[in-house]
Amino acid sequence: MSEITKTDNMNSAFNGFLDAAAKANVVPQDAFENFRVKRGLREMDGTGVMAGVTNIGNAHGYVVYEGERIADEGKLEYRGFNMASIVDGVSAENRYGFEECAYILLFGKLPTKKELTDFSELIASKRRLPSHFTEDILMRAPSKSIMNKMAMGVLALYAYDDNPDDTSLENLLRQSIEIIARLPIIAAQSYSIYRCKFHGASLTLHRPIEGLGTAQSFLRVLRPDMQYTEEEARLLDLCMIIHAEHGGGNNSTFSCRVLSSSGTDTYSAIAAAIGSLKGPLHGGANIKVQEMFDCIKSNVGDIKDEEEVTAFLAKILNKEAYDGKGLIYGMGHAIYTKSDPRAVMLKKYAEKLAIEKGYGDDFKLLETIERATPELFKQYKGVNKTMCANVDLYSGLVYRMLDIPVELYTPLFAIARVSGWCAHRIEELTTAKKIIRPAYKNLAKPHEFIPMDER
Repeated sequence: MSEITKTDNMNSAFNGFLDAAAKANVVPQDAFENFRVKRGLREMDGTGVMAGVTNIGNAHGYVVYEGERIADEGKLEYRGFNMASIVDGVSAENRYGFEECAYILLFGKLPTKKELTDFSELIASKRRLPSHFTEDILMRAPSKSIMNKMAMGVLALYAYDDNPDDTSLENLLRQSIEIIARLPIIAAQSYSIYRCKFHGASLTLHRPIEGLGTAQSFLRVLRPDMQYTEEEARLLDLCMIIHAEHGGGNNSTFSCRVLSSSGTDTYSAIAAAIGSLKGPLHGGANIKVQEMFDCIKSNVGDIKDEEEVTAFLAKILNKEAYDGKGLIYGMGHAIYTKSDPRAVMLKKYAEKLAIEKGYGDDFKLLETIERATPELFKQYKGVNKTMCANVDLYSGLVYRMLDIPVELYTPLFAIARVSGWCAHRIEELTTAKKIIRPAYKNLAKPHEFIPMDER
């Protein structure tokens, strides 16, 4: 049999398997309602099913009064501290804040000056990757997805840990600090290797040095010339603070808690969270916003003309433009109604830099999208509910202003959120102590096994 004939036979067989798989994966849509399934672990009114309790994070966007969900201003708290207050506080003192944010999430209190200095120095001392890790793990089999390479890198750290499976508090804390320190370096070096492999760029790898905060260290390792401005590093630091935590129910944090509840190792749990965050319905949404943003700019003659922009947004909603899915990315949120506090803080601190860097018109375009979308949803979708911009609407433009490549938008989200993941993993293992195991209703009918020659 020739190779061409063999290939044709294999393709034909695969198509048969594909048809069989399609038939095997049909579930009647009314079954979800008939068996009172909480699709997406959501109640009928969109609120989340109560799956646990936590002291770590609280995302507030509405109140329930006499059974009715009522819109409210958004608020995000880390261990009871308002995220906006943390951002405003460190900004007023003209210093970096991500390390302090990580300290709050892990230890549940504000650090003294000495405690913050010691913690920051501890993180800085752990940034260097294990010996030959870059060559043996990151440079072998480069990936087109930095998120996948980060997950692979985190999993590989297991092999370099002398005590990887111990779930004592002491060991969990050690592993958490090391991962928080090393993930930015894994991401930055993975991107440099990606550029070399897939875009023919020169390979330049930098090692981290002590004495720098996480945002500074990331920019230094990422950029070929290792140069950055303090203004750039502080804005990136702000982004990291607002992305650090979002409660126990968000998909990636819940993934981390589900794996942690089984008693598995830290590296497996964090790698799973990275895989979850990669999804376009979760952390990957900021990339969709930028793609949509570029599509609008390419198809609208004057982005300062609100009527023209609104008309094109209507085309997107009617599935006549962009990706044909009828979604305006960056608008709406499962929890936030009147406002997303993360988007509010980004707008507050990014507008000045946007104007200085020549992105003033782009910033105003995002404001137009934010302003026009709720009315368009009411007009074209019949959706009459309070809707706000979410953090993804503005984060992509902020990263673009910082000359962050689009391939690193979601990885930066992970670099920040890993501090929250680690805090939730520790809490899950030390307090819940029960494997997460929800029920699924089986709809398959019994079948008799038939001998091969009778089929």
